[in-house]
Amino acid sequence: MISSVNEHRYNANGGNMDLLSGLNDKQRQAAEHDKGPILVIAGAGTGKTRVLTHRIANIIKTGKAKPWEILAITFTNKAANEMKERIGQLIDFSIDKMWIGTFHAICVRILRRDIDRIGYDKNFVIYDTDDQKTLIKDCIKEMNLDTKTYNANVIRSIISNEKNNRNMPDKFIAENFGNFNLRNTGEVYSLYEKKLKIANALDFDDLIVKALKLLEMNEDVLESYRERFKYVLVDEYQDTNSVQYNLVKILSKKTTGESNIFVVGDEDQSIYGWRGADINNILDFEKDFEGAKIVKLEKNYRSTNIILNAANGVIKNNCQRKGKNLYTDFEDGNLINLIETDNEKEEAFMISALMRKEHNKNSINYSDMAILYRTNAQSRALEEGLIREGIPYKIVGGLKFYGRKEIKDIMSYLMLIQNQKDDISYNRIINVPRRKIGKKTVDTIYEHARRSEVPMFEASYDVLELGLTPAATKSVQDFVAMIEMLMIKKDVMSLSEFIQAVYEDTGYRKMLLTDTTVEGRSRIENMEEFLSAAKDFEERYEENSLEDFLSHTSLLADVDKTDDTEKDCVTLLTIHSAKGLEYDTVFVTGLEEGMFPMIRKDDEEEDSEEERRLFYVAVTRAKRMLYITYSNERMVFGHHESRHKSRFLDEIPSECFEESTPQSIAEKKMKSFEMNNLFSENKSYSNREVKSGHSFIEAKNKNLFKGAISFSDNTNYDSEKRVDSPKLKSDKLAAGDKVMHKAWGIGTIVQLSGEGEGQKAVIAFENKGIKNVMLSYAPIEKV
Repeated sequence: MISSVNEHRYNANGGNMDLLSGLNDKQRQAAEHDKGPILVIAGAGTGKTRVLTHRIANIIKTGKAKPWEILAITFTNKAANEMKERIGQLIDFSIDKMWIGTFHAICVRILRRDIDRIGYDKNFVIYDTDDQKTLIKDCIKEMNLDTKTYNANVIRSIISNEKNNRNMPDKFIAENFGNFNLRNTGEVYSLYEKKLKIANALDFDDLIVKALKLLEMNEDVLESYRERFKYVLVDEYQDTNSVQYNLVKILSKKTTGESNIFVVGDEDQSIYGWRGADINNILDFEKDFEGAKIVKLEKNYRSTNIILNAANGVIKNNCQRKGKNLYTDFEDGNLINLIETDNEKEEAFMISALMRKEHNKNSINYSDMAILYRTNAQSRALEEGLIREGIPYKIVGGLKFYGRKEIKDIMSYLMLIQNQKDDISYNRIINVPRRKIGKKTVDTIYEHARRSEVPMFEASYDVLELGLTPAATKSVQDFVAMIEMLMIKKDVMSLSEFIQAVYEDTGYRKMLLTDTTVEGRSRIENMEEFLSAAKDFEERYEENSLEDFLSHTSLLADVDKTDDTEKDCVTLLTIHSAKGLEYDTVFVTGLEEGMFPMIRKDDEEEDSEEERRLFYVAVTRAKRMLYITYSNERMVFGHHESRHKSRFLDEIPSECFEESTPQSIAEKKMKSFEMNNLFSENKSYSNREVKSGHSFIEAKNKNLFKGAISFSDNTNYDSEKRVDSPKLKSDKLAAGDKVMHKAWGIGTIVQLSGEGEGQKAVIAFENKGIKNVMLSYAPIEKV
C-alpha cells in the first residue's frame, strides 16, 4: 500500500541501520554509487529490483536528494507499485510525491502541466487500442477505401511504428509515394492525426512522443525538470525504444554535460525487438554516456546450478552481448528433462502426467508450475491435456477487466463528460442504452460536424437544423441535456459518488438489471467492482479528480493484471508474458525448428539471436525443475507437418540434461492411436466441466469409465510384437463378445472398427476400465 503523508514523514537521517548490509558486494557497489552514469547488467534472478530500491533509499537517507528530486522509470504499473512499496518499507518518509512510474505515466504528468505549449488543451483524453481502431475505421470509411485491403489493425501497427520512429504522415507518404496502397495508408495516418487533434486526444504512442516534443521545443520546461531531478533511474533498459531512449537522455543530461543516470538491464533478456525495443541502447551505453561505470550482477538467487549452466551454455552463442556468467550457491539440482513426443497431443498428455506426478509425489502446488510456449496457438492442445487430467489452469492474456464491454461503456461516458471533443466516446455511447438514436441520425450529426469542423457533441446542439424526425431530435436533445447535467455533478460530487450517478442517470444500471442471464449478472458484478476501484482510488490518492482517475485507468496495461480466482492452478503463458516471473517447475514446449526458433529468412541472424534470448528467458524462469519438450510431428494450420528438434537443444551442455528413453515403433503406434481415439470419441463433456478442470473421465458415467486409461495411472501400454502369435480379426468378433487379455483379464467388446492392420476395438474390462486396442498387437483371445 502507498504510504500517506500522515503515516510517514521524510527523515533525512533514516536511523542508524545500514540499509545496504544485506546486499552482496556487486549489489552494494551499484547501490552506493555516488555520481555519474552507471550501467548495471543484471542477469536473471540476480536481484535488480532490490538494487534499484536500495539505491533510491540510500540516496534519500544520505541526503543526496529529497524524494521528489528522484525520477525512477519502469515498464509496468506492477513494477512501479512494487518499487514504491519496497522503498516505503526501507525508509520512513512520504513517497506520495515521488516520481516513480511507467514511461507513459511519467509523460502524462509532464503533459498535464504543459501540453498547452504544443497546442493541446490540458484536459486531453487518452485513446486505448480499441479507440484507435475505431478512429482508424472512421478514417478508412471517410476516404471510401476498401476495408478488405486496408485493415485497421495493420494500419494501427504501422502508425505506431512510424510514431516511435518519429516519422510524421507527410514523411511516410513521401517515402512510399510510388506504392499506391502504402500512400493511401499514409493518408489514413494523416487523417487519423487530424481527428485526434480535433478530439483533443492522444494515443499511447503520443504520450511519449508529445512529451519529448514538448521538452525539445521548450527549453525552460526542460531545464525545470533537469534541475528538479538530481538522479534518474531506469529499469529494464534493454527494452527501451528510440523515443524512450531519447526521453531518458534529454532528461538526465545536464547542460554542464554531467549525468546522474542509473540504468538496470540485461541484454540477454532483450526480447521485444518486434515492438521497437533497440538492444543497442544498452550495448552502446558507454558511448552515449562518457565515463560510465559498469557493474555486473551475476549471482543468481533463483535457479539451481544445472539450470544456470544450461542457460549460460546457450546464450554464449550470441554475439550481441556484454558477456556474463550466472552462478549460484544452490546445489546442482535435478537434471533438465528433455522429452521427445510424437505430436502435440502426446506432448500435452505427457506434460499433464508429469504435472500430476510433481503435484502428488513431490507436493508441488499447481500454482508453482507453468507451461511456456512460443505462440498462443500452442495452448489449445495443452488445455485439452490438462482438462483430461483434471488439472486446474489459467491462461495469461485473456480478456482483462478494463477491456470488458460494460467497463469500456462507462469509461466512454466519463471520457466524454471530461472532454466533449471526444468523438470516439460519443459514438460508443450515444445509443447505449438504446435511446432510439439510429445509425442514420448519428451519420447526419457526423456529416454536420465534419462540414462545420467541430466535435460531434458540439454539432448535437444544432440538432433542430438537421432535418431529423421529431423523435430522433428529442432523443439527441435529451442525451445532450443528460451529459450537461452530469458535467455539473462532476464538479460537486466525490469521484465515487459521481461515477455511481453516471451509472444510474444514463440508464446503464437499469439496462443491466433487465438482463437476468448469467452473463448479465456477471456484468453487474463487474460494474460493482469498477465502482469499488473508483472508491479505492479516491481513498488512496490525494489527487483523485475524474481527470486523474481516467489517466490512472487508461495506463493500466494488460500485463499488470492476472486472474487470481483460482488459488492453486497451473499457469499457461507465452514466454514473452513470462518475463520477470518465476516458478518452481517449468515446462518449455515446442522446441522445434520453425516453431522455436521462429525465424524470417530475410533477417535470420538478428532473429536467431533474439530467439535465443527468448529461450534463455524461458530456461531461467525455472527454480528447481525444468522440462523441455519437442514433437516429431505437429498440426500447423490444419496440416500435419514433420518437425526437427530445435538447434537450441544442441547448445545445452550434455551434462545438464537427460533424455526420455525412445519407445519402440509399436509402442508409439499403439499410444498414438489410443490418444487420438480418446480425443475423437469423447467430446461430450460440458463447458462447465471444461472450465472447472474436470477430466473427461469425471464428465462421463463414472461406473463405466472407472479406471479408464490415463498417463497418471502408470498403466503400461501393451506392445508385444511377437509375429508368430495368432491375432484375432474383426470378422471373428462382434460387439458383446467376451475376450481375455493377458494383463487386463476378461473384458467385453463395446465397439469394432477399421480394416486390415488398422482394425481396432474398444473393450470394457472388469477391473481395468475402458481400453482402446489395435487387434494387430493386442494379446487377446475370445472367451
